[in-house]
Amino acid sequence: MILETNRLEYLYSSGQTIRFPDLKIRVGDRVLVTGRSGCGKTTFLNLIAGVLKIQKGEIDLIGNRFSSLRPTSLDQIRADHIGYVFQTLNLIPFLSVLENVRLGIQFSHQRTSKAPEIEPEISRILSALGLPKNILNRQISNLSIGQQQRVACARALLGKPELFLADEPTSSLDPKSTTEFVQELINTFDPSKQAILIVSHDPSMVPFFNTVIELDN
Repeated sequence: MILETNRLEYLYSSGQTIRFPDLKIRVGDRVLVTGRSGCGKTTFLNLIAGVLKIQKGEIDLIGNRFSSLRPTSLDQIRADHIGYVFQTLNLIPFLSVLENVRLGIQFSHQRTSKAPEIEPEISRILSALGLPKNILNRQISNLSIGQQQRVACARALLGKPELFLADEPTSSLDPKSTTEFVQELINTFDPSKQAILIVSHDPSMVPFFNTVIELDN
């Protein structure tokens, strides 16, 4: 078991409370969480990533119970076991593609050990995601949004974290590019060691996942 959530609830400052469905994610799983805007998809993902503190319920990531971890320990667990693509991507515009992707393992000796030859591994992942080899030294600010999304995914995949999370990773792509991107992503992750959890409002992504969970208000 990679991830298990139990009775998660989150109370917003507005007074709204969202209760999330229980999840069990095993190695090889591809899970899609869908729902309209405002239903809590990003909050759910941020709780799972340890970005938001649990208010009620429990999250267990590979035997690590979030409610019992100190913030510094939770940060290290996230660095070692989770690759996260934020909706805003969080790429550094003045750095190159290579430098941005390297940041994915900067704080994890465990993930660094899985990519001893970093540059060839980064080139392999970028190529699998449909990016050309000559892109390594280009600045992020010179890339299209679609290319930036692929770079963010490469950063999250580097070092083979057990859980790959992505928040609306195809929001800026047209339908054809979305299909290509999701297929590339599925071909890139290792189903013998990893699992994928993506949140999206895009129904065209549904056929690519073996579990689909719909949140509502």
